[in-house]
Amino acid sequence: MSLQEILNHRRAVRHFDPNKPLDTSVVKDCIKQATLAPTSSNMQLWEAYHVTDKKVLEALSHACFDQLTARSAQQMVVFVTRQGQYKQHAKDVLAFEKDNIRRNSPVGKQEKRIKKQTLYYEKVIPFIYSRCFGMWGLVRKALAQCIGLFRPMIRQMSEGDIRVNVHKSCALVAQTFMLAMSEAGYDTCPLEGFDSWRVKKALHLPYDTEINMVVTCGIRLPNGVWGDRYRRPFEEQYHKI
Repeated sequence: MSLQEILNHRRAVRHFDPNKPLDTSVVKDCIKQATLAPTSSNMQLWEAYHVTDKKVLEALSHACFDQLTARSAQQMVVFVTRQGQYKQHAKDVLAFEKDNIRRNSPVGKQEKRIKKQTLYYEKVIPFIYSRCFGMWGLVRKALAQCIGLFRPMIRQMSEGDIRVNVHKSCALVAQTFMLAMSEAGYDTCPLEGFDSWRVKKALHLPYDTEINMVVTCGIRLPNGVWGDRYRRPFEEQYHKI
């Protein structure tokens, strides 16, 4: 399918066919394709839990208030954020970038670029992503406002702001997954209506994990899509400057 066809095909499907199972390897490949989605500073602070076990699916369905899309789902993919892993991720990205620079940058510019990347991932990233009951975020925000008086500066530096940033990156991954599923001829429905504590319990997730989105998966029944798609008038949302 073309991109336009994929976008038209993707709908929030509320009722899946119980007689049409999904190929687990295809769903896994769609998750792999989703790893190509961009994330802030390439930190990739997300994970995907691909659920095929019937008992776990039942537990997740209950955690999702037994919505029809959850009850009828053949499989589910739960996308979570892992902000607490920022130190290891920054270390891994830096190691990759150093090698990347040595392989692809002009020799005369390599050391300068490596020094810049080292400063960013060893100093700036820990400063931005660290938490301390909200207090450290207040320090960052105050500092950002002061610097912003003299030059352009990122203003969203509180701990809540950075948490939103991590979730935005994870949402890009989830959307890429759903488009990949649509291209494969499969259907999905993204859910934000769920009991996050029960979802984490069903998946035995670490305490610092945050649930970004539960995506139900299957093949739609004729009544799986509830009517036509509604969108605000494009003229209200598009602004040419």
